[in-house]
Amino acid sequence: MFEKNIDKLKLNISQACKASNRDIKDVKVLAVTKSVSCDTAKELLPLGYNSFAENRVDSFLEKKEYFRSENIEWHLIGTLQRRKVKKVINEIDYFHALDNFKLAEEIQKRANHSINCFVQINVFGEKTKQGVSLSQTINFIKSLAEFDKIKVVGLMAMAPREADDFEIQTGFDAVAKKRLEIENLKLSYAPCSELSMGMSQDYALAIKSGATYVRIGTAFFND
Repeated sequence: MFEKNIDKLKLNISQACKASNRDIKDVKVLAVTKSVSCDTAKELLPLGYNSFAENRVDSFLEKKEYFRSENIEWHLIGTLQRRKVKKVINEIDYFHALDNFKLAEEIQKRANHSINCFVQINVFGEKTKQGVSLSQTINFIKSLAEFDKIKVVGLMAMAPREADDFEIQTGFDAVAKKRLEIENLKLSYAPCSELSMGMSQDYALAIKSGATYVRIGTAFFND
C-alpha cells in the first residue's frame, strides 16, 4: 500500500544526505502513526519500519497493547501532561517533549528506569508552542542534573507550517549549534548527541542541519 510513498521518501532522504555529505544510516525515520489505525500502521513492519511515534497518551497505549508481541521502538512526541506521566513514562523508549522542570520532577517520581528524553526547543518563538528558548536551554539542562531517571539524549524542534525554507533552515541550524554546545559540556546525564527535527514537509531541511531523527506521517500514509 505504501511502496510508492516509501520509494519517494527513501530517494529524498538519500539525496538530502548526499547533498550534506552525511551517511543515510545516521538518519532514523520515525513513523508518526497518530492519524492511522493499528492495522494500517502494521503494514509498515514488513517494509522495515519499526520505530513508531505517537503524540497522545491514549492513542499510544492503544497501539502499544495492539503491538505487544512486535519488536517496536516507541516514541512519544507530543506534549505530556503531568497527570498522565505515570500512565505512559515506563512504556516508551523515547520522549521528545521535555520542556519544563515540573514535568521533569514528575518523570523522576514515576519512572522506574532512566528515560531517554529530548528537550523541546521553541526556536521560532511561537506563542502557541511549548518549548524552552535557545537562550535558556543550557540552564534548563543543567537544572536536571539531580534527576537520575532522565537522560537528555538530544534536542527536538518543530518548524511553523507557514515559515519559508530560509526561516526553517536558519532555525534548525541554530538548534544544531546549541546541541553541539551541550554535547561539548560532557555532562554525564546529557550526552545530547541526537537531533529530532523535521516532518513530512521539511525533513530534507532538517537533514541538512544534522537531524538524526525525522518524524514522518503524511509522507507515509497520504495517497
